[in-house]
Amino acid sequence: MVSIALEKQQSAQLAEKIDEILDQLITLEGNPFSIPAGTPVELVDNDQLEGVEEQFRTGAMTLGWDPTTAQVVIEAYPITDVDTDDNGDSLDENDVEAPEMLLVRMPVGTARAFAKRTREVVGAGRPACPLCGYPVDADGHVCTLPEV
Repeated sequence: MVSIALEKQQSAQLAEKIDEILDQLITLEGNPFSIPAGTPVELVDNDQLEGVEEQFRTGAMTLGWDPTTAQVVIEAYPITDVDTDDNGDSLDENDVEAPEMLLVRMPVGTARAFAKRTREVVGAGRPACPLCGYPVDADGHVCTLPEV
């Protein structure tokens, strides 16, 4: 088992985009794939989440569709500190080793279940302050609005 950390917004966006891809495939004329409109009952996951140690914190992600295997494909890359060299110039691709990456391939039913579960987990988190957007703790919140 491999675990990676994502920000709440990344998780919510990932779930939304997975559903968008699957919904587009349903409407595609001549679509040879059987895409479920909702989460198949046998794939619903309501198990308790366990504490895990993450392999890395996710920075960039890619999301795609592989028609040869009828799978949603996610690539997650760690946040890196190596964006520029000492002179402030961008580094050439050849100057940097390829970072580790998590590759996940999900059949369409599993992808629907993953998106549903992700939305549930994100929705169960601390609510965001409507003024500053930071999470509101159960014991209170001091809003840090920028001065105008």
